[in-house]
Amino acid sequence: MTFEDLDRLDSKGDWAAKRADLKAPDVPIVSIPTSLSGGEYSNLGGGTNDHTHQKHAFTGPIKGPALVILDPALSTTTPDSIWLSTGVRAVDHCVEAMCSLSSTEDSDRDSATGLRLLIPGLLRCKHNKQDLEARQSCMLGVIDAIKGVFQHNVPLGASHGIGHQLGPLGVGHGETSCILLPAVCKYNVSANGDRQRKVCDVLCSEAEVDRLLTIRGLSKESANLGDLLDAIISELGMPRSLKSASIGRDKFDMLAENSLKDKWCKTNPIPLESKGQIMEILEMVVE
Repeated sequence: MTFEDLDRLDSKGDWAAKRADLKAPDVPIVSIPTSLSGGEYSNLGGGTNDHTHQKHAFTGPIKGPALVILDPALSTTTPDSIWLSTGVRAVDHCVEAMCSLSSTEDSDRDSATGLRLLIPGLLRCKHNKQDLEARQSCMLGVIDAIKGVFQHNVPLGASHGIGHQLGPLGVGHGETSCILLPAVCKYNVSANGDRQRKVCDVLCSEAEVDRLLTIRGLSKESANLGDLLDAIISELGMPRSLKSASIGRDKFDMLAENSLKDKWCKTNPIPLESKGQIMEILEMVVE
């Protein structure tokens, strides 16, 4: 298969498009996830063009798992760097869905439920890798987290859009959210501050987050969503800058160009329509 063949399979931003020229797979799939990004709950695939380093999305006909088995004990051998970072990816699903200008009452409810399971669960997992109850809470939180996108069809934002294109440069799927999400929230606050406050209220209702704010000298009344997420992600020990992921400014131009082609940069609360806007966000997380 050539790169030209793969380009013809690209969904071109329309994830609902059906391809009559492709034969639907019929082999059933059983998924036993040991990470938290939630791919087992979607019928979406992704791939990178090695020539351009652009990540492309592939949709139907793609067959998702017929059965998903959740066993927290099996996840205890997953490295923390993967478990916790993909957990932040699930948090990103919740946050960007709640902060979307197209969110709904139903999507907000599911995303808030996901956050209430994921945030305390991840913090507990960080301090006790064998806490199976916490690991199960995280696994269940992923289900609610993914509903905003694939059940309620809420478009996400720049953390996902830029993150998709950061992945081909060697940054893990979850790590892109660890680096980008707080900065993207700060960038968007002028457009969706009321929605961000709703997310803050959900986070601050959790005892683990309240204790973390006290330790870090933050006030739930004055801290913005970017600050709260930064505190949580830092407490998990996850990367918070492009420098920590070995991405320098020499990659910014290509990264910005590819990001502009991602559908979720266009649906960001402040639509990203120029390379300068992408560059502004990248500069916020450079080191």
